[in-house]
Amino acid sequence: MLLRNVMKCAVFAGALALAGTASAQDKIKIGVSYPTPTHAWAAGMNWHAEQAEKRLEALYPDVDLILVNSKDSSAQASALEDLVSVHNVDALVVLPFESEPLTDPVLNVKKSGAWITVVDRGLSQPGIEDLYVAGNNPELGRVSAQYMKTRLKSGDNIVILRGIPTVIDNERFDAFMEEIEGSGINVLDNKHANWNRDDGFEVMQDFLSRFPDIDAVWAQDDDIAIGVVAALKQAGRDGDGMFVVGGAGMKEIIKGIMDGNELMPVDVLYPPAMIATAMDLTVSHFKSNGPVAGRYILGATLVTKDNAESYYFPDSPF
Repeated sequence: MLLRNVMKCAVFAGALALAGTASAQDKIKIGVSYPTPTHAWAAGMNWHAEQAEKRLEALYPDVDLILVNSKDSSAQASALEDLVSVHNVDALVVLPFESEPLTDPVLNVKKSGAWITVVDRGLSQPGIEDLYVAGNNPELGRVSAQYMKTRLKSGDNIVILRGIPTVIDNERFDAFMEEIEGSGINVLDNKHANWNRDDGFEVMQDFLSRFPDIDAVWAQDDDIAIGVVAALKQAGRDGDGMFVVGGAGMKEIIKGIMDGNELMPVDVLYPPAMIATAMDLTVSHFKSNGPVAGRYILGATLVTKDNAESYYFPDSPF
């Protein structure tokens, strides 16, 4: 083991001296494991991972990024085993399918000596990862509420469509409610719409049938927001001054903001590109003299017409 570590250090020093040129056996191998895309956000994540792979391998010829997506927790656990036994990875970037079932498999990768980056969904045991990269769920809620307060006055009414009943949803919702407290804005009701367009449509239909006076909608998620907009249009309520705030950064929503869509005038980022950020930082662990380990929490940027172009990726599926 000592000899292997000495050899790896020598390889790393040589790579720096030769500006990234290295033979095949000198490759720094980094496994990247994430769920098979089953919805739009995950498809966007997959696209950003592939783009980052191309960019980083072109920049650093001695880096080999091995991308693997898995259909469920069991398949992902098996993929992690292969990354160690077959590829002998030096580092792992992993977005767990689920936290609990992937904790031990990731721990086993850690025990092999690999450097660990965990993305978005934390593990059930703290301290396994060297680096944690995620979006800022409480900030997503706060930023959404702060925008609502710039547009609404005391006595105005809103409804809220939440995601799946999870810690992430609670963090977003609780921060939103804390920020809006004392503003005089009335929250007529909140219901879970499961980050799903069809559920967003059905929940908004219910709200429209019960509440004749709604000034704004917090949909929390762009897929939900698309369902909300469909319900508003079907009911003929899309032209009465109501507006909808979603979240994540879907390209169709961003393009609409660029074009001046008054129904969805802003969005709040929870970017699928965080997987690319995690890959960049993991490579930096090997290529930079500066410290990389710790927590890297992305900001929940408010996307407006003024800055939307910076967050528009037309080739992405999301």
